[in-house]
Amino acid sequence: MTRFPVLALCAVALLSACSSPIPQEQFGADGRPLPRVYKMSRADEAEIPYRVLDSLNALRSAKGVSPVQLNAQLSAAAAAHSRDMSAQNRPWHFGSDGSSPLLRAQRAGYAGHFMGELIAETYETEMETLADWSTQAETRGVLLEPKVNELGFAWYQEPNGKIWWTLVTGDSTRPPVANVNITALGRETTSEMDNLVGQ
Repeated sequence: MTRFPVLALCAVALLSACSSPIPQEQFGADGRPLPRVYKMSRADEAEIPYRVLDSLNALRSAKGVSPVQLNAQLSAAAAAHSRDMSAQNRPWHFGSDGSSPLLRAQRAGYAGHFMGELIAETYETEMETLADWSTQAETRGVLLEPKVNELGFAWYQEPNGKIWWTLVTGDSTRPPVANVNITALGRETTSEMDNLVGQ
């Protein structure tokens, strides 16, 4: 009689050792949850630009603004800048070579009119990043600009999981911005560049 409860208890202990532990949320010194690492699979990488495109177009539609489409040259400019920001370990709009968002779009072969750039350094997903951009007036303006009809979106993920996101917008119906002068400090002096970038 006493053997059955002992065997049952051993069986329960053995089976519980085989089950996966439930992941516990970890908290930092400030009491806030630590970010979870968002690791992208190859399948995710192919879908991410389209998820961003669909979500952005839903947002634009809700605001009565025409949809955008993906542009390979703008995406190439975004990818180059994401990798460069990681190398600089700095989220900003200028490349390590002093290049501006406009110059990177032109280097990538974009024949339209550069409109804006958004950047982020985060551990968040693309949807969380897009949602964050949509809540801030300056960055929301880049997302909802009515003249924009093309989008480039790319990222670079470091081995530790940190992601450098870049979104670039353009207008294919207008010619490229011309006569951009870059000062020694890397700031555009042309008035057309004002209000074209946000974070």
